[in-house]
Amino acid sequence: MSGSSEHGDLANNSLTNLPPEVEEGNVEYKLKLINPTAYRLEHLVTQMKWRLQEGSGEAIYKIGVEDNGTCAGLTDVELNSTMSTLQKMADRLGANLTVLRKLEVTTESDEERKQVAELLVRRVPDDQQFLDIRISVLGSADSGKSTLLGVLSHGQLDNGQGQSRLNLFRHLHEVETGRTSSISHEIMGFDSKGNVLNFSENRSPEEICSSSSKILTFIDLAGHHKYLKTTIFGLTSNQPDFTILVVAADRGITATTREHLGYALALNVPTIAVVTKIDKCSEQSVGKICKSLKTLFTTVSCGRIPFHIKTDDHAYTAASEMGGSSNIIPFFTTSSVTGKNIDLLTTFFNVLPPRKNAREQEQLMQKPTKFQIDEVYSVPEVGIVVGGTLSHGAINENDQLLIGPSTDGCYRSVKVTTIQRNRAPCRMVCAGQAASLSLDDVDKDSVRKGMVLVSESLKPTCCLRFTATIFLLYHPASHLSEGFQATVHVGNVRQTAIIEEIHNDAKSIGVNEQASATFCFVCHPEHLETASTLLFRERTTKGMGQITSIHPFQPHEEKPTPRTRRTRTTTPRCIPSTSHVSSTSQPGSPKRQSLER
Repeated sequence: MSGSSEHGDLANNSLTNLPPEVEEGNVEYKLKLINPTAYRLEHLVTQMKWRLQEGSGEAIYKIGVEDNGTCAGLTDVELNSTMSTLQKMADRLGANLTVLRKLEVTTESDEERKQVAELLVRRVPDDQQFLDIRISVLGSADSGKSTLLGVLSHGQLDNGQGQSRLNLFRHLHEVETGRTSSISHEIMGFDSKGNVLNFSENRSPEEICSSSSKILTFIDLAGHHKYLKTTIFGLTSNQPDFTILVVAADRGITATTREHLGYALALNVPTIAVVTKIDKCSEQSVGKICKSLKTLFTTVSCGRIPFHIKTDDHAYTAASEMGGSSNIIPFFTTSSVTGKNIDLLTTFFNVLPPRKNAREQEQLMQKPTKFQIDEVYSVPEVGIVVGGTLSHGAINENDQLLIGPSTDGCYRSVKVTTIQRNRAPCRMVCAGQAASLSLDDVDKDSVRKGMVLVSESLKPTCCLRFTATIFLLYHPASHLSEGFQATVHVGNVRQTAIIEEIHNDAKSIGVNEQASATFCFVCHPEHLETASTLLFRERTTKGMGQITSIHPFQPHEEKPTPRTRRTRTTTPRCIPSTSHVSSTSQPGSPKRQSLER
């Protein structure tokens, strides 16, 4: 349901009017389709094909609605006849039809009851051409992120001790502490009829991908502040379509919750909030958390509209508003132990539209290839395997690409031998998709995180210095000056850089101020593009910005000298003499030895 926010109308059990129909997109209004002629049916099939293409294999049909958004409604006989025609159209295109909801139309007269219906048309998958939506998961430590994903991806409720999260952990210390420290991925699929496909029936990733029309890839990120750099790297490098902000009902909104929300807003990623562990709290406590979330989302710095999802109608309404540049934040209250409202979350994900329409996706695919590397593996009998996200273009098996930049700023030619997506082999990867690529003619020591695979036609260049317009979010001092050293995140790039010059009269920048600044990487050159969003941080200092210009790397360019942190030497205020030592501290005793040292 494109256009202006309409969740106030759709949350009710009756409808009056909707926004006018939009020519582009995957939403189609139809008043009635009763016994169309053969010529008319062909036109309708072509129109449905267009809508499916716009929605990457999904389309929403609203019947009983005029093109201007007026909900005229249909009688039961008219509704059944129209749905029969839509079923014929879907069969012609190899798609399935699912009724999402039926709502009565509000009329002033006492005529026969009329309804409007909302239907999901989804194409049956063929040759792994499924709709892929990537969702990152943020939230503070112990908020239940991994547990929630374990329940969604494996279809089994948690035992209250975190059993379901064990399937997501990658390291032994994560199992021992119960805290995520790395970036892990899990998938959940939906078939053409809207049925959930996960690992509950011992399916393999290949089976889920081959049977699904739609795949959700969840990116589980660390919540503890100790692993903040890993969290930011996962958020910037994986390029998620949406993000889930998880809040524990027994802990409430923490400083980490606010910080993670700020990063999602800075990167312009649509947000979905989920309150977990409601089985541990009373209804009154859960209500206070929901009220706090609404207050947080409606602040001036956030400027979003919270929408509490309580019914299936709410879920359908919120999902339809998530496409494009939406300012709605739907939020759910769930329990991974009792399973309360998990079905609402699943219903929402089933109809969640792709963030990019068909035209935007096609434009990305027409650009020269650029694959961001964020993982590097050495696999026996295979060789070097790199994992990452394809920003634009397309990659096929046996493609010849350039990899770089190296420490000396060079790019070298490599060959892509095999491709895998969601742990399943495939022959091609398109823009916006994540994949693993095995490379030929390269050794592991020459590949690192932050590199890119690009088309030879791009004639890539790298940089040691770049200029960006930055906005300082927080700094403990009154002003940030030239020479400040911080960790810079741009896509899959994460490296320490020094602010060499601030282009204003004061040569400094204060909190909530904006200025142009020139950065210089400390270690080696990186592949950057103008108009890219950057985040920089150093301890409590945080800022964001956008790259405005790149200074091409020169082979003999001088690198800056990184600032060394001062180490404090602790001197005791007074050194006790031997006369102050207890009589029990005899020479040679541990206490006496420690004092002498």
